[in-house]
Amino acid sequence: MMPSPRVRPALLASAVRIFDLSLGHMLWSRRSVFLGILVGGPVVLAAAIRLVVLLTPAGMPQINGATMGGSALFGMVIWLLYIRFIVPVLGVFYGTALIADEVEDKTITYLFTRPIPRGAVLLGKYLAYVACTVLLVLPSVVLVYFLIVPLGGTSFASSIGASFPLVAADLGMLAIGLAAYGALFALVGARFKRPLVGGLVFAFGWEPTVLLFPGYLKRLTIAYYLQALVPHGMPQDSALNVVMEIFREVPSLPISLVSLAFLVGVALWLAMRAVEGREYVLEQ
Repeated sequence: MMPSPRVRPALLASAVRIFDLSLGHMLWSRRSVFLGILVGGPVVLAAAIRLVVLLTPAGMPQINGATMGGSALFGMVIWLLYIRFIVPVLGVFYGTALIADEVEDKTITYLFTRPIPRGAVLLGKYLAYVACTVLLVLPSVVLVYFLIVPLGGTSFASSIGASFPLVAADLGMLAIGLAAYGALFALVGARFKRPLVGGLVFAFGWEPTVLLFPGYLKRLTIAYYLQALVPHGMPQDSALNVVMEIFREVPSLPISLVSLAFLVGVALWLAMRAVEGREYVLEQ
């Protein structure tokens, strides 16, 4: 009697196995310690702001003669620190490393010798990245929220109750941003040998530059679609806000959601195809 051929596990089942294997490693790696310090920066800043406001007789800072409320200050922190800096940094550093780190550590062959589809390795590690970064970023946002929003003279209960829907939208928006940046840079990491530099140039060179000019190039950025999901207005002193008001180049919410979902799906599919078809030669 002939032995039955060994059946390869399905893609999703294999991805779940890789996810379970990778999540703990990501959460306790040296990279996550550094990025944990990074997302802790806004919490320290929020605590310092709260302390200064409580100890200063003038209270909250003023802009154009008007006192800034805690919700407005929280929105500025979301715009300037999380959307413009932390989310792209996490996407670049984690996304480009999903396959590149395995190649550098010479462990990619051990993953590829398992009886699972190669694409499942990238998909599972990507899902672990999303879970890991969400676990790092979202608690940081909640802590900043509770430190800053009650400032400004209103009671704690009223300030929290009025702005809680905004922070819920913030958490969802940041999770979508992490997923989008991670998928794009997972593709970059799967296709290029030195992906980190290119990822940083895209996130902090290309995106901020093209967003300042009218035309269609801004549609080739993630930030263009992500900004439509932010429940807070842009800081009024931002040069980007002035330009956006002039040209009114802000996409609608449905278009942004569909575009970001399309980006994530296509980028992951292309990244998985790249991993399936690429030969990884380990350097001695």
